[in-house]
Amino acid sequence: MMDRFPPPAEEQVTLANWRTAPFNRWAFRHVRELIPSAEIPNDPGSVRPLSEAPAPVPGFGGMAEGCDALLVLHRGRIAAERYGEGMTATTPHILMSVSKSMLGLLAGILAEAGRLDTEAPVTDYVPEVGKTVYRGATVRHLLDMRVGILFDEDYLATGGPIIAYRQASGWNPADPQEPPSDLRSFYAQLTEADGEHGQRFHYVSTNTDLLAWVIERAAGERYADLMGRLLWAPAGAERPAYITVDRLGAPRAAGGMCTAARDLARIGQLIVEDGSRNGRQVLPRRWIEDIETAGNPEAWDAGDFAPFFPGRAMHYRSQWYVLRGENPLVFGIGIHGQNLYVDRRAEVVVVRLSSRAVPLEADRELSGLDDALAIRDFLAGG
Repeated sequence: MMDRFPPPAEEQVTLANWRTAPFNRWAFRHVRELIPSAEIPNDPGSVRPLSEAPAPVPGFGGMAEGCDALLVLHRGRIAAERYGEGMTATTPHILMSVSKSMLGLLAGILAEAGRLDTEAPVTDYVPEVGKTVYRGATVRHLLDMRVGILFDEDYLATGGPIIAYRQASGWNPADPQEPPSDLRSFYAQLTEADGEHGQRFHYVSTNTDLLAWVIERAAGERYADLMGRLLWAPAGAERPAYITVDRLGAPRAAGGMCTAARDLARIGQLIVEDGSRNGRQVLPRRWIEDIETAGNPEAWDAGDFAPFFPGRAMHYRSQWYVLRGENPLVFGIGIHGQNLYVDRRAEVVVVRLSSRAVPLEADRELSGLDDALAIRDFLAGG
C-alpha cells in the first residue's frame, strides 16, 4: 500500500480512511504525512544504551503475532524484540491513548516543581471553559478521569460529539458546510453533565486534551517542547518523537504521540528505575508511587472499563491503569492494540504496537494483560 507513485485511488491512505483497516497499517507508521505535527526533541548526546540479553520468553511468538512491534526489557536490557512488516527499531508508530500516560508523567514533573497544582480548579488555568461542564472540576479530576461529563467515547460512531471532536483535532476531514474548528474552541460544545465531578471513573479523551491546555498555561511553554525538555530527552530517547496538532497548534495529547518502540520502552525503564537516570531525578519517585497506590478502586469498579478486566483489582490514576497488589503493574492502553506495561519490582517493561482493525476488544485487552503478566512472572523468576 502507498508503494506506487502515485498509488491507485483504492490504495490511497487519506484523512478519511487512515484509522480503518487495511489503511491503518501504513497510516500508523506515517501519521505526520497525514496530520500536522510538532516534534518532541530528544538529546542525541544523552541516549540511554539498550544492550541485549535474549531470553526464551514464553508465549512471545504468539503475543507478537499480528503486532507491528513487540519489545521486552528486563533489567534494562532487551530480552526479546520483534517487528512486523514495514516496522524497524527506529520507525515511529502512533501510541493512541498511551499518549495519555506520557502526559501523566509530564504532569507529575510539573507538579513536583510547583508549577502545576493538581487540586486547583481547571478554570484557574483555563478560564475559557468556565461556562462548560468543566466548571468546578479540578486538575486531579481530569488526571483520574472522574469528570461528570456526558460524552460517549464510541470509536465506531459515525456522528455526534466524538466526530466533531475528531474534526476539531484534525483527525477527521472538516465539514465543508461548517467553519473551521479547533480543539480549544471545541470545548464550548461540552456543556452537559452526567453526574458530579469526583465520582466514578468515566473515560473521556477530551479530559486529556484539556490537561495539555492546562499544562501549557501553567508552564508558559508549548506541550511538545515541555515533553521533550522535561521527559523525552532526560529519559535518553534515541530519536525525536512527534505529536499531532490541530490547525492552531494545539496538541492531541489524548492520542497523537508517535514514537519508536525502543524509545517508549526507555520511558518504561525510567519508571523501573524510580524516575532517576544518571544521578538526576527526572520523574518524581513519589509520583510513581502515587500512581501505583493512590487510585480509587471503588471509582474504577463503578466505571466504564471494569467489565474489560473482570475479577481484577484495578484502579486508574494520573492517566495510568494499575493492576493492584503487592507487585502492582502499571500500564497504558491505546486503541488498535497499543500497550506499555511496567513492573518496577520485577524490572520488566513490555511494549506492544499494533494496527488492529477493531479499535477496542475486551477479550484482547484482558489476554494482553495476561500475556504481560506471564512474561513478567517468567523473567522475575529467572
